[in-house]
Amino acid sequence: DMCEQLLAAEQSTYHNTLLALRGFCSLHAQDHPKALQDFQRVIEHDSPHPNSCIKALCGRGLIRISGGSNYLTALDYITACQLKLEETIFTIKSYVPWNQRGLLLKVLQEEGQMMLQKKRYTGGSSVSFQKKQTGLCTFLTLKSRDAPGVFQLASLLVELDSSDEPSRLLCADALYQMGRGEEAHRMLSLALSRNPQRAPVLARLALLQLKRGFVHDGNQLLKRLIRSGDSSCLLPILDIFQDEDRKLLQSHCHWRALAILKGTQEAAAIKEAIAHLSFAILAAGGYAEDCLLTRARCYGRLGQMKTAIFDFNAVLKEDPRNVQALSGRGLVHLALRQQKEAVQDLISALKVEAGAVIPAILSLKPEAQGLVTGWLLQHGRAALTELVATKNLPGEETLGDLLLMAKALTKICRAAQHHIFYTDVLMANGRHQEALKHLQEAFGHSPAEDFARARLAVLQLQRRNVAGAAAPLSALARRDEKDLAFLLNFVDTKQQQHLAQAAAQEGKVLMKSHHHEQALGYLSLAVLASRDSPRYLRRRAACLMHLKKHEKALKDMAKVIQGHGSNSPKTQAGDHCCQGFLLLALAQEEAAVQHYMQALQLDEPLALGTITNCPGRESLTKIFHKIAQCHFEKQRYEEAWKITDCGLKIDKSSELQKLKARLKREASSCSIH
Repeated sequence: DMCEQLLAAEQSTYHNTLLALRGFCSLHAQDHPKALQDFQRVIEHDSPHPNSCIKALCGRGLIRISGGSNYLTALDYITACQLKLEETIFTIKSYVPWNQRGLLLKVLQEEGQMMLQKKRYTGGSSVSFQKKQTGLCTFLTLKSRDAPGVFQLASLLVELDSSDEPSRLLCADALYQMGRGEEAHRMLSLALSRNPQRAPVLARLALLQLKRGFVHDGNQLLKRLIRSGDSSCLLPILDIFQDEDRKLLQSHCHWRALAILKGTQEAAAIKEAIAHLSFAILAAGGYAEDCLLTRARCYGRLGQMKTAIFDFNAVLKEDPRNVQALSGRGLVHLALRQQKEAVQDLISALKVEAGAVIPAILSLKPEAQGLVTGWLLQHGRAALTELVATKNLPGEETLGDLLLMAKALTKICRAAQHHIFYTDVLMANGRHQEALKHLQEAFGHSPAEDFARARLAVLQLQRRNVAGAAAPLSALARRDEKDLAFLLNFVDTKQQQHLAQAAAQEGKVLMKSHHHEQALGYLSLAVLASRDSPRYLRRRAACLMHLKKHEKALKDMAKVIQGHGSNSPKTQAGDHCCQGFLLLALAQEEAAVQHYMQALQLDEPLALGTITNCPGRESLTKIFHKIAQCHFEKQRYEEAWKITDCGLKIDKSSELQKLKARLKREASSCSIH
């Protein structure tokens, strides 16, 4: 009321002062619109009174906080400080209530920090508002975003609370951006003396020391920062650092990490190197390829495999063909025993630059080398086998990749299996002369190794040398039928037919001379080359029976019987008798009886003749009786009757006759015929 009376007077000497006072009265009365109106009249006056203008700016700033316009609040207080710092301090202490002063100081700190970090959008509503201003206020406000303005704001905050460290740090940051590094250094040194382990102070001082050329002091400060365990404070500080200083910090920390790693490889040293690399990555803006790759390897040494993969992924996200990241991640997957992922990464790396991947694998311990080469060979062999077997070869790129992998394996380890694989890939590419040359260079012109001899034989088949190929291929058949089946994919159909005939003939001769082991190899070759011909399957089954390998013989006869259709009943009956005999040898009596029953139905004279020779009528009849008796006890009368009836065809056993009589009595109430 008093202010209004004075303002209403005809002569008002202190008009602006009274408006500012009335504005604060309205502000304290929570009448913000009226208070803002008075403050605006003072600020927009053509000849503003400095002290009154300061009060109006401070009052308007408080109103803007309540409206959520913190940035505009900071601009108002910076403008006030530029007019007269002492008067601004007096206004805050005199007119801002205690319960609002803490919030005000916090807002000014945060906004000042963001101005230095260049995180405020330079356009928008604040500038539009400023363009409407007139007088001294507009001139000062447009300059308030630079470091001097923030320095004055920080000086205000320090004067209001000299013990507040964030305000002192804001002041030091502003001095740094103003190029007054020595003053910033003195202020930070004073802050450090009060709290020696304060991480934000250590980080700023470390940069200033490096900038001044004091490398040793900078290293010591970085060590103390690492030991404090609060390196996260570096991230907001980096937004304040100038570009050249960030580059300086990045290069220094990277260099320092490499120097540490050249020395001891203890866990503590590696952790220190990781911390320096993390500083370098942060200084680079979050991505520094060399630092990320080195840090990933460090994490790998410490056994932190998932963290290592995270760093490799960061590099690959920017550069998917980075060979060091691909091979590094592949070796980490190797350590984790993740076969699929390891193979995928290492193959991708080999495709980019094999010369960089091979040394990395050779640097591993022998056990790890063996594991990775084994995985690569297994993957390559599976892919090549599928491609060759289906005859559906994809583009040259896929075969080219296999060729690249095979060549790399021969350089990593000159094992026989690697040279064999390389030869196979060359053959799959149709490069037979190169395959022959490599095979002879690796194993000589007369290889002793069965796998190498077999490939030499296949290559010789290109010259129609069937007779010379049968012997080495039969030797391979005895060792690895799957590998032989793979090789036969390189032999055309007509040559396979000739090869099967030659092998079968040689196997027949060897069986007659009782060399069954050697005969088995030739007969296996005949079976594979003829695509499971029933004739050759029967011969091999007979050979296997001589060698007492009844289970394998049983599988061969099962294939023969499965292919029955165009065969005569006589042939089918003989096959069922053979299968029955094998089942008896394996103690599978019930299944054997079923096969003998089928043989009797197909051709009874032939079946009886075969049974007479082996296993004998009497012994087989006993087995029939045993199985029929079992069905009888389980009240399966119809099945028991069929078995008994067939058994009596073999031999008129008294036991079977008695069982048949019992079956008639038990089944008198129903027909079992």
